[in-house]
Amino acid sequence: MRGQQSAGTYARKVLEPLLIDLSWSSSRLEGNRYTLLDTERLFESGVTGGDLDAVMLLNHKAAIEFMVDAVPEYGLNPAVISNLHALLMQDLLADGAALGSIRQTVVNISGTTCFPTQVPSLLAEMFEQILDKARRIKNPIEAAFFLWINLAYLQPFEDGNKRTSRLAANIPLMLYNCSPLSFLDVNPEDYALAMMGVYEQRNMSMAADLFVWVYRRSISKYGVMLEAMGVPDPVRLRYRELLNEAINAVVREGLTADQVVAGLELSEEEKVQFAPLLRGELDILALHNCARYRLGMKQVKAWIDAGRPC
Repeated sequence: MRGQQSAGTYARKVLEPLLIDLSWSSSRLEGNRYTLLDTERLFESGVTGGDLDAVMLLNHKAAIEFMVDAVPEYGLNPAVISNLHALLMQDLLADGAALGSIRQTVVNISGTTCFPTQVPSLLAEMFEQILDKARRIKNPIEAAFFLWINLAYLQPFEDGNKRTSRLAANIPLMLYNCSPLSFLDVNPEDYALAMMGVYEQRNMSMAADLFVWVYRRSISKYGVMLEAMGVPDPVRLRYRELLNEAINAVVREGLTADQVVAGLELSEEEKVQFAPLLRGELDILALHNCARYRLGMKQVKAWIDAGRPC
């Protein structure tokens, strides 16, 4: 773990680019036709227009945001993985009861002769065993690789298993504050070949090579970003949670910044420090960065359209 930072700190620091990178690259591996620029525009608008590709991307965004919030509190457990699946496949599965549930149906992996386990009780048991073993792996990068491969191989859900495995691979990395894994720039054909080796021959060599290559790229990209951010502002870190509550009070509850500051249990000196920090964050709050304050894009858009009342 990096220093004494709490779990998930690294991922939060690079959350904005991670949302775009991982959502786009994971969706692209599923055949999504959106470009990276299209994805950025979609995340700014939040409007799907009934387009299933847009739904897939926005589902990824919601799942990543959930993961960043839930993993530090709950760690790697079945409920977290199941909720990841439910978010990823919302409105993409005909049967809503299948969201996050161990599958009750027979599945085949297209393009392969692999025939996954079909007994629900056995699937549930193996699912638990995979997570238990991943928790026991001390090296977070090895645990990430293990989850990615084994969840995709097991096929515990009715659909969306590969995308769930890609996001789940980030959980051990978040717990140990390692660079997240975005799968950025992975060629879909290379990915398919790596998975084919796993499904057809239980041969992990191509998958391991691909994993090493893409994770090194992730480390390089997000490492550069962290260096560019410089040393964190200690005042901002001190008021991190309070700032989140204050911005929610302004946007969600319609309070003014002065009302919020006046109601805080802070000394007058602390309020003098906090007030300009709050106003500065409200000035730059927009659709593309609202996730860090756990605000919905519709709420923020309504607040912006109303003239940013604060």
